[in-house]
Amino acid sequence: MQLYIGNKNYSSWSMRPWVLMKQAGIAFDEVMIRFDTMEPGSPFRVAIAEVNPAGRVPVLVDDGLVVWDTLAIAEYLAEKFPALQLWPADPKVRARARSVCAEMHSGFGALRGAFGMNIEASLPEIGAKVLREQAPVRDDVARIVQIWSELLAQHGGPLLFGRFSIADAFFAPVVTRFVTYGVPVPAPIRAYMDRVLALPGVAAWRADALAEQTFVAYDEPYRSHR
Repeated sequence: MQLYIGNKNYSSWSMRPWVLMKQAGIAFDEVMIRFDTMEPGSPFRVAIAEVNPAGRVPVLVDDGLVVWDTLAIAEYLAEKFPALQLWPADPKVRARARSVCAEMHSGFGALRGAFGMNIEASLPEIGAKVLREQAPVRDDVARIVQIWSELLAQHGGPLLFGRFSIADAFFAPVVTRFVTYGVPVPAPIRAYMDRVLALPGVAAWRADALAEQTFVAYDEPYRSHR
């Protein structure tokens, strides 16, 4: 299998299936298509269009089958590797896991817009300003903290559904956002974040992101240089 991704420092969508596969021990070849201006006809747009007509990363290619969209990729992997139990085994718990992943997949627009993923950066002053001035971002943060708190309480940790699952992979980019922007969270949530950051798959992604040494202006609303 091949997984097409964007820059590890910026691409939260790419991070989800990459971490899922790496953490679960699923073998794949990484194909990096680096971000640029993202304008029509740019090298990124041209390269990804050859693989995915939707023009976005990530894309999973498996023996000629092309799967795009992070949730579709996760579902495909869960069905292809059932022994790995990427979703919880219990049907009701599995439905809850799918629900929170779908909420992450389609929601939290204010958080995404204000707190773009930028693993290399440290922007706590931006985070504090945004949280003071933008109630929708505060609401998104509160909802995420609520989700994590309820799941950790219900399943006893150490991760959202006990053992590692698709849900942790889906929320891993949010963990990095909270770190970048210094988002204040309760101690149990910070402990969960630390456990996610310590996962080998997440740690490997972050190490690669820090090693990229690439500044993409399109993805840098708060800085003009590194």
